[in-house]
Amino acid sequence: MVHVRISSREGLAMEAAVRELAIRLPEVTEKVDSFGHTSFRVNDKPFVLMGEGGADGPVLSFKVLKTTQEILLAQEHFYKTPYIGHHGWVSIHAKNIADYSMLADYLLEGYLCAAPKRLVKQMQAKAQAQ
Repeated sequence: MVHVRISSREGLAMEAAVRELAIRLPEVTEKVDSFGHTSFRVNDKPFVLMGEGGADGPVLSFKVLKTTQEILLAQEHFYKTPYIGHHGWVSIHAKNIADYSMLADYLLEGYLCAAPKRLVKQMQAKAQAQ
């Protein structure tokens, strides 16, 4: 199997939109893995994965709490991410995302699942101050 980085117009647009949301979070890094997937990580733990996805086009996968996963899976277009879905990951094809800003809360949830406790506390204090 050949692994390639995101290169389609739709994939690059997805990557840019998700980058804009994810990179705002403290200590987030971007990495391309050996499969060509772009990931956003905190403390080297991924909370977002993206790839070209084959014939159906680019795919966005993100980690959420199991309860959130159940809610999303009940909605059209979301599906359990292969291989890692049992850990709370859900996926959606880029063609089914009308507005990336609507995913911001889910990306934040994934970030909080992966972040070390000190960053979680920092984010909670920031939210309470607002």
